[in-house]
Amino acid sequence: MTPTHIADSHDRIRVQGAREHNLKNVSVDLPKRRLTAFTGVSGSGKSSLVFGTIAAESQRLINETYSAFVQGFMPSQSRPDVDVLEGLTTAIIVDQERMGANPRSTVGTATDVNAMLRIIFSRLGSPHIGSPNAFSFNVASISGAGAVTMEKGGKQVKERRSFEILGGMCPTCEGRGSVSDFALDELYDAELSLAAGSLKVPGFSMDGWYGRIFAALLPMDTPIRDFTAEQIHLLLHEEPRKIKADGVNVTYEGLIPRIQKSMLSKDREAMQPHIRAFVDRAIVFRACPDCAGTRLNATARSSKISGKSIADVCAMQITDLAEWVRGIEDSGIAPLVEKLVETLDSFVQIGLGYLSLDRPTGTLSGGESQRTKMIRHLGSPITDATYVFDEPSIGLHPHDIQRMNQLLLKLRDKGNTVLVVEHKPEMIAIADHVVDLGPRAGIDGGEICFEGTVEALRASGTLTGTHLDDRARLKGSVRAARGALEIRSADRHNLRSINVDVPLGVLCAVTGVAGSGKSTLIGNYIANRDDVVAVDQGAIKGSRRSNPATYTGLLDPVRTAFAKANGVKPALFSANSEGACPECKGAGIIFTDLGMMATMESVCEVCEGRRFAAAVLEYTFGGKNIAEVLELSIAQAQQFFSAAETKIPKASKILDRLVDVGIGYIKLGQPLSTLSGGERQRLKLAIRMFEDADVYVLDEPTTGLHLADVEQLLALLDRLVDAGKSVIVIEHHQAVMAHADWIIDLGPGAGLQGGTVVFEGTPTDLVEGRTTLTGEHLAAYVGA
Repeated sequence: MTPTHIADSHDRIRVQGAREHNLKNVSVDLPKRRLTAFTGVSGSGKSSLVFGTIAAESQRLINETYSAFVQGFMPSQSRPDVDVLEGLTTAIIVDQERMGANPRSTVGTATDVNAMLRIIFSRLGSPHIGSPNAFSFNVASISGAGAVTMEKGGKQVKERRSFEILGGMCPTCEGRGSVSDFALDELYDAELSLAAGSLKVPGFSMDGWYGRIFAALLPMDTPIRDFTAEQIHLLLHEEPRKIKADGVNVTYEGLIPRIQKSMLSKDREAMQPHIRAFVDRAIVFRACPDCAGTRLNATARSSKISGKSIADVCAMQITDLAEWVRGIEDSGIAPLVEKLVETLDSFVQIGLGYLSLDRPTGTLSGGESQRTKMIRHLGSPITDATYVFDEPSIGLHPHDIQRMNQLLLKLRDKGNTVLVVEHKPEMIAIADHVVDLGPRAGIDGGEICFEGTVEALRASGTLTGTHLDDRARLKGSVRAARGALEIRSADRHNLRSINVDVPLGVLCAVTGVAGSGKSTLIGNYIANRDDVVAVDQGAIKGSRRSNPATYTGLLDPVRTAFAKANGVKPALFSANSEGACPECKGAGIIFTDLGMMATMESVCEVCEGRRFAAAVLEYTFGGKNIAEVLELSIAQAQQFFSAAETKIPKASKILDRLVDVGIGYIKLGQPLSTLSGGERQRLKLAIRMFEDADVYVLDEPTTGLHLADVEQLLALLDRLVDAGKSVIVIEHHQAVMAHADWIIDLGPGAGLQGGTVVFEGTPTDLVEGRTTLTGEHLAAYVGA
């Protein structure tokens, strides 16, 4: 028998004494080249262990292999709080973050498919127009000529030089595919003067610097309707130029170029809500008249292969494009064609064959973004890497989950370690090894409750094991609708002139496979109506200085109460304002830049991490100072601010909502950067539900929720409907479908195979009919 080589003994990732965030000295051994699922309620410490400890340390160690010069350009990472980490391999992270919303970023550019197509067209396109750059909508055509003086043989010689860069960018829309027109009546009220507040553009207040700048050039007390043509041009179209305002040198430019640079340079999906609302009112986007929305100039569109230009093939559905590429026969570029076909087939395997390469990345859903990021890894020849996935089931219909499972197993079978943070039983079931964290969330979590096989988890008695086989039951009776929101001739994207009535006064679930048109239907025809509050999948951003108290607005009434009780200014009770510790400036942490080494973080010795100046902490309210209040969990704060002597009605209302969505365990002052994806989603859900509306639209509210948490969410939705509200939920979770009063199912497939309503009715009717993919999976789920 051949003796085992000593190198083969390193078959485990060993974690010992992990204390990142809420982890309580966790130690665990993870098998390499296996699929390990991490389970537990949202906030139990899964992400802290997998992303904050294992993946973070792997990436930090890899970054340290670069030269000090290169490290200076890379984000600095501190070592996770852990005693021992052994057996690490290169970590490849596929997280929940939505893809960037750059207006020139498309599915094709994000996955490098466009780069391969550009090379193919530069070689085979007829007529031949130039290099791959000639087919890129991110490269502008530039040419120039002039005389240059140089020294040759000790003499000054003048030569005429010229250059030309041939790019594919449409000059009219600058590669964006759309142009904008301005509705002037939404920019200003012509009956008012500038001083009287004529401008309607967000941020252009006459009380600050803008008032002084405009006053240096324009009459402030004259109604805009009485402006001369020159003054109107100055107000709207003037190009940037230096002027003096109150003796200070500043740059002035007209409203329209200013808006174009500050607002229209961003994708609409990336705008703040109030900016997006203004843009929707004031600016009309339409397809560029010169390139017809293709982003490419006429020269790039003129070169064709088999009668199709690069714009034509980028507009094709990827399943059709894959077949077209297979028809390219040229031995000179055969390896490139083979690689391109392999990449396009990966799109189909991963369930994204319905997309087109010209689809802007800002319009992709959370699930589509995550799967698009997986594309570049599926055909990778790398083995013995650690792939880390954060809920890969997001945005997936039960029909698509089986396909995702096969991809994860394929990565494992190539010799990689696959770590998956997951809540869906269908994905947990394929794991070779399960690590269950808990027993609860926040300070009540951070411990290993179970390690072993899926079968052993079922019998373990942990919260996850107990709920793993839970199946919701269909309702015995459903609520009756009180009217409907009518949608007529809906034809955006892949919708096929849909006519449908969305019932009011009930819990309505909109279902269908990923890409069937659910978000397009509800997002474009319901969510933007008056008196509708829409909560999408976009994750809230957070820094160390933002926390639930600041994000929800809870801290405002609390600061006011502290100020009133102590006879001082409210600003003293802000760690980002006058009350900040002078040493750490309210961060609670001192960052020490060690140059080529990782930046060192240490708790501020002056405030001991409490973020406030010592004098501020002498002021109390109800026996607690502001730092002690921020250390309270949301549930504890709910009791504190409901007591007779410390009652703050505004704070209590906010806290009630936060407890309702199941995050009562989170501390008021906990940095948002430490919250999991599910916790951030529920924080956002709670805030949007403060808004008074008759209709609520929720896009996959079960994202990041443990099986036990889904019941609490359904109870919250029931309370909303029972209070007379209408709730429309875009969902894939069968428990939500079973609990709904009405289901609108889109399909039958995705992309061009979707876009129609294949079922309208009660969940019971859907299960009994089993005429759609959703009906089949829901019937299997409820055991019908």
